[in-house]
Amino acid sequence: MDPAYIKVRHDRGDDEIAVEEPLEIRVDGEPLAVTMRTPGHDEELALGFLYGEGLIRGPREAGLTADFAANVVEVKGPLERDPGRRRFYTTSSCGVCGKGALDEVAVQSAPLPPGPIVARALVASLPDLLEQPTFERTGGLHATGLFESDGRLLLVREDVGRHNAMDKVVGRALSDGMVPLGERILCVSGRLSFELVQKAAVAGAPILVGVGAPSSLAVSLAEERGITLCGFARRGNVNVYTHPERIRSR
Repeated sequence: MDPAYIKVRHDRGDDEIAVEEPLEIRVDGEPLAVTMRTPGHDEELALGFLYGEGLIRGPREAGLTADFAANVVEVKGPLERDPGRRRFYTTSSCGVCGKGALDEVAVQSAPLPPGPIVARALVASLPDLLEQPTFERTGGLHATGLFESDGRLLLVREDVGRHNAMDKVVGRALSDGMVPLGERILCVSGRLSFELVQKAAVAGAPILVGVGAPSSLAVSLAEERGITLCGFARRGNVNVYTHPERIRSR
C-alpha cells in the first residue's frame, strides 16, 4: 500500500484516506521543526522548508533516519543564519504556526526577474494539468505543480498540507538546480495564502496560480514582492490580482 493513504472502514464500507503523520526536521542532530505531513518526498519537504525560511541557500544532504518509524529527516548543516530561540511547529493547515511575532513571519527574498509573459487561457488551464493520483483516491490532499512557461508540467507533489506540497516542490527544484525558478510558474490546487506567496517569492517564482481565492495578506505580499498572483483558475477563467503585465489576453 502507498504510504500516502490507508484503507479505513466506515459504516457504509471502506474508504482510502490520506495519511497524516508528524515529521521532525533536524539539522546536525539538533531538532528544529515538526510538521504534520503526508509521508513521501520527506527530504524534499525538509529542504524546501529550510530554504523557504531563509535558513539554507542551496542543496544540502538530507536523509530519513530510523527514529520513530522514519518520521525524522536529518539535514546536514550548518544553517545560513541562527534561528535563535525559534522552533517551528506547523499543522497541516498552517504554514506559519509557532512564530510569535509578525517580523518573524516575513522572510526576505531577492527581487524577482521580469519573468515570462503568458496567455490568460494557459494560466487558467494549469490546474487541469496537475497530476493528483492520491487526491483522486482519497479526496484529501493538496497539490503544487511547477510548470514551464509553455504549460509543460515539470513536477508535482501532493500533501495533506498545502504548504508542505509547496515545500516538496521547492526542495526538489533546489536539489535539481532549478532555484531560483525564474521563468517558471507555480500552481496550487487550493486557496492562495500568505505563506504560499512567501514561499513562491523566496523560490524566485514570478507567477503563482491557484484554484481558490487569495487572502488579503496574500494579495498585499504578492504586490510588494512583484509576483503575478492569479486565483479562481477554473473552467477556463482566472482572476489576476497583482502585476498583470505578465498576462496577455491571447
